[in-house]
Amino acid sequence: MRVLLLDLDATRPDHLGCYGYKRNTSPNIDRIAEEGVTFTNYYTSDAPCFPSRTALMTGRFGIHNGVVGHGGTAADVRHEGVDRDFQSRVARESFPGLFRSAGMKTALISPFGERHSAWTFYAGFNEIHNTGKSGGESAEEVTPVVQEWIRQNAQKDDWFLYVNYWDPHTPYRAPESFGNPFANEPLPEWFTDEVLTEHTTRKVGPHGAREINMYDNRTNPSYPRHPGEFTDREGLRRVIDGYDCGIRYMDEHIGMIFRDLEEQGVMDDLVVIITADHGENMGELGIYAEHGTADQGTCRIPMIIRWPGMTKKRVDEELHYHLDLLPTMAELLGKPNAPSWDGSSYAASLKTGEACGRDYLVVSQCAHVCQRSVRFGDYLYIRTYHDGYHLFDKEMLFNLKEDPHEQRNLAQAERGLCQEAVYNLNEWHDRMMDTMPFDTDPLWTVMKEGGPYHAKGHLQRYVGRLEETGREYAIPELKRRHPAEFR
Repeated sequence: MRVLLLDLDATRPDHLGCYGYKRNTSPNIDRIAEEGVTFTNYYTSDAPCFPSRTALMTGRFGIHNGVVGHGGTAADVRHEGVDRDFQSRVARESFPGLFRSAGMKTALISPFGERHSAWTFYAGFNEIHNTGKSGGESAEEVTPVVQEWIRQNAQKDDWFLYVNYWDPHTPYRAPESFGNPFANEPLPEWFTDEVLTEHTTRKVGPHGAREINMYDNRTNPSYPRHPGEFTDREGLRRVIDGYDCGIRYMDEHIGMIFRDLEEQGVMDDLVVIITADHGENMGELGIYAEHGTADQGTCRIPMIIRWPGMTKKRVDEELHYHLDLLPTMAELLGKPNAPSWDGSSYAASLKTGEACGRDYLVVSQCAHVCQRSVRFGDYLYIRTYHDGYHLFDKEMLFNLKEDPHEQRNLAQAERGLCQEAVYNLNEWHDRMMDTMPFDTDPLWTVMKEGGPYHAKGHLQRYVGRLEETGREYAIPELKRRHPAEFR
């Protein structure tokens, strides 16, 4: 048995052709979707990068494994303490460790452990190939490493290869020589003049239209596709085209890998899993070119599974977490669930098409803001604990069927739905706290340590930027909400 997992950083599903995107960004990914199951309501439990991959590798929610942010105490996997065995739980119960227990060689091609000092990310792999730029890699630097591994190993049996591409991740990095295949494509229709005006003249907060570089409009000449700000449609086009070119450039390299696997004679029976750690906001909540909220743009991810002899082209619309992949693979490999895993198997969906999703999901973000969200029915409810200087309402509710880009907050008009969401959030939280030996929710650790890593300590500097750009109206409310930043 051979398994290839492609982890495509910051890839949002609705910018892929197989999810209905009108631009031709992903012909090679789409080819796999033609032979497999495409999951349309698949979410990371914890965003962004480090929390998401830690949840996937441990099979546990961030509230359980301890990693919910990018800095401070809540950016380390919890120690097991006196109960730690000769090997840690991470070593025994990791995602790659599952494949090891099935007698498979495991290999990783990724710099991710280095990027966040996420050394537990490496647990369970026989081979680790660090591509060396801490996530600054472009596809032409990753693909040769993958091709060499394929040349040496593809025809062997029983391997699991995990490959990490970064091209859709901010800053957008497709080489200038790649050109822009989308230069004449229309912009998404929902970007009306009213939306553009609101986002460029009224919206405040990091990674808005006027501060794509987080708190200012600086640019880096190494990334000419990535603007520092925009005020018109041409600038908006640079952002969207830059992101889509990253996906298309990456997809072409994925095509090279597929061709090499075909030449080795192993593509036809290869299990292919295509997913991401998180998505990318492209205007949702007024945020661009970043993944800093617990919303649809950031937390919904692609999942495509092609399993020759098992799957045919089908769409699964049920609600699933990315950490559900561990018990799913365990069932399909005939292995038991690990005691610590929080996931629920959807193997029946792959084998028979049976509906086996969840009633609701809770997703978290504590790196740029502190939010927990509930995804249920057609709705997304977002509860904000620290707004990351965006002036978000404490409660937001969006009808994703009618408003997929989160422009109309229904929280005040739909109090009953908010109450339902809060009930589900409390039930989830009670269950999480009851099923771990710790007495601390790491979201509150982040709050007590001064707030999310990417917001903490930047507000006074950002106030100057707001004054420069005519948005002084927001300063009194920012000071009221975050008085400690001005002491």
